[in-house]
Amino acid sequence: MSLSAAVLLAAGPSPSPSPSQSSTPAVPSFKDAQESASNAAGWVEENWSTWLAIGLRVLLIVAIAAVLRVVVRRAITKLVDRMNRRAGTGASTALSSLLVNAERRRQRSEAIGSVLRSVASFLILGTAALMVLGTFQINLAPLLASAGVAGVAIGFGARNLVTDFLSGVFMILEDQYGVGDSIDAGVASGEVIEVGLRVTKLRGDNGEIWYVRNGEVKRIGNLSQGWSTAGVDVTVRSDEDLEKVKETIAAVGERMSKEEPWNEMLWGPIEVLGLDSVLLDSMVVRVSAKTMPGKSLTVERELRWRVKRAFDAAGIPIVGRSEVPGQEAAAPDPTAGMAAPSAYSSTVSPQSVAASPIPPPSTTK
Repeated sequence: MSLSAAVLLAAGPSPSPSPSQSSTPAVPSFKDAQESASNAAGWVEENWSTWLAIGLRVLLIVAIAAVLRVVVRRAITKLVDRMNRRAGTGASTALSSLLVNAERRRQRSEAIGSVLRSVASFLILGTAALMVLGTFQINLAPLLASAGVAGVAIGFGARNLVTDFLSGVFMILEDQYGVGDSIDAGVASGEVIEVGLRVTKLRGDNGEIWYVRNGEVKRIGNLSQGWSTAGVDVTVRSDEDLEKVKETIAAVGERMSKEEPWNEMLWGPIEVLGLDSVLLDSMVVRVSAKTMPGKSLTVERELRWRVKRAFDAAGIPIVGRSEVPGQEAAAPDPTAGMAAPSAYSSTVSPQSVAASPIPPPSTTK
C-alpha cells in the first residue's frame, strides 16, 4: 500500500453535500443584516458632511448665476431703452443723425438688446456650468482642451458661417440698414424685408427675393437714411431762351411743392442749378431737389411729367423731334437706299470680258 493511500484511509471518507444545501442559497441571518446596516450608516455618517457641502456649493453657484443673469439682462434692457429715448429726443450722436423715425430706432434697439442679452446669458450660464463640474472634483483640463481643439476645428470648417455671424452683428450694432430700407449691397439690391445675423433678405424691383449672406457684403449703399436727391436733366435747343426755360421750370417746381402729396416728399425747393452741358445743337439744364428717403425716383418721374406739359404749353420745342414748327419735313429720296449698278452686270463690258475664264485649247485635229 502506498503512502498516499494510507493517508486517505486515515482521513476517512469525505463528507458529501446534501441535496438541499446544493440547490438553495444560504439565507443571511439577522446578525448579517444588522452588520450591513451598521456599515451603511457609518458610511453615510462619514460622508454626509461632504455631500452637504457640495450640495450647498452647487446651490450657491446656481443662485448667484440666476441672480446675475437677471440683473445683467435688466441692465442691458434699461441701457438700450435709454439709448432709444436719447435718440428720440434729438441728441446729437452719429447714429441718431441718420435715423429719421421712431419705428426704425425701436427695431434697432430690440435687435441690439436681443444680441447682448443672448451673449450675456451664454457667458454667465457657461461659467456656472464649469464651476459646478469643478465642485464635483471633475478635472476640467481635458474638457477645456477638447473644447479648445473642437472650437478651432469648427472655426476652420465653418469660417464662412463665423464670418457671416460677425458681419451680421456689426451691421446691426452700427445700424447700417434695417427692415424697410432700400439698399444696394453690390451682389443684389432692393428693399430689406428681414435682417438676420447670417442672412439678409431683399425684395427686388421685380418682386424676387434675394438671400444675401452678410459675409459676402463688401459695401452697402443705403437709399433710405437721411434724405435723397432727385435730379432731372432737361434738354432744349441751343438757341432757346434760357430765361424763359428757367422761369418755366421754376413755376413748375413752385406749383408742385404746394400740392399734396408732393409737399411731404419734397424736403427742399426745386432748384435750377444751371447748364450741365452745352453742345452745338442742344444744351442740358440741371434741376435738383432734396426729397424724402426712397422717394427720389417718384419725384423725378412726376417732375419730368410736369416739365414736359409746361414746355408744350410755353411753346418750347423738344430736342430730337422729327418736325420743327413752321417747317415741312423734306420728302425722302427713294433712290437713297439703292446701290450703284455694277460694271460686271453687262457681259460685253471690258471688266466682265477681263474677268471671264480663258477657254481651254482645242485638242482635236
